[in-house]
Amino acid sequence: MTGGHYIALSGGVGGAKLALGLTKILSPDALTIVANTGDDFVHMGLHISPDLDTLLYNLAGLANRSVGWGREDESWNFMAVLRQISGECWFQLGDKDLALHVERTQRLTNGETLSAVTADVAGSFGIEHKIIPMSDDPVRTMVETPDGELSFQHYFVRDKCQPAVTGFRFDGIDQASPSPGFLAALKRPDLKGIIICPSNPFVSIDPIFALPGLAGLLREGLVPIVAVSPIVGGKAIKGPAAKMMAELGMPPTALAIAQHYQDVIDGLVIDHQDQRIIPDIKRINMHVCSAQTVMKNDADKQRLAGQVLNFIKDLPASKISASKISVRKGSA
Repeated sequence: MTGGHYIALSGGVGGAKLALGLTKILSPDALTIVANTGDDFVHMGLHISPDLDTLLYNLAGLANRSVGWGREDESWNFMAVLRQISGECWFQLGDKDLALHVERTQRLTNGETLSAVTADVAGSFGIEHKIIPMSDDPVRTMVETPDGELSFQHYFVRDKCQPAVTGFRFDGIDQASPSPGFLAALKRPDLKGIIICPSNPFVSIDPIFALPGLAGLLREGLVPIVAVSPIVGGKAIKGPAAKMMAELGMPPTALAIAQHYQDVIDGLVIDHQDQRIIPDIKRINMHVCSAQTVMKNDADKQRLAGQVLNFIKDLPASKISASKISVRKGSA
């Protein structure tokens, strides 16, 4: 498929699957993949970018597909010694993975941007498509719970998503700007559409939309925006999205995903098993199509990517609301 440029907004595991499918159809000049960096954090002095790394490893063919994160054929000597000396072991750092964190941290400390480091790593891995951080400025997702705030990685990894969620805050968002590569992609005259991959809407996508000035850029672009629902049959394929929705008083359904994105997107792709809610989604003035959104292999990823592209190409210009996006800066 040729003609025009597309932007894919992605979190980690689920988003990386669709992103990989899109790379099988769209040329490197026709696709920019923008990664959430709200999950980034500093651990043991190292700058770790979980969603960026998941995209890098998946597109390079290096990902550990059995767990969805980290690298294949990984070794764990570093962690073994860390445990032996009673170090902080709640976040797993494989030996191969560790090399990337060390190199990234050193280069950031020396004044390079996250965009520049990511582009060089992608090139070293043989990735031709652009993988770009949403911002070169630090943004940190904070999870609000009845017992106080937790940084996202403490909530997600250390505490295994067990605390109840009452809301979210994106620390640093007011001082952040979209990365240069993100801005360049948004301003391309041949931009045809924006695809929200099946990632957690609260902690993977909302941080991207909360970037100051982004609403205006999206309105100027006047291109359709579609999302792929991360909820299938009332469950999240991966991660805590369904649990978060229930705790926030939202039913864990594809319809609730449509309502969450209601003033932001023009169309939603849902799984075939959720077809019964198509009339409900249409009633909130949103285009909808069904597909097999559960991606078990590379053929599934490419097939879904093709269906998403076919869906978006006939949609009208975006109805995005600046007021709606401004709300996303500090709430669910």
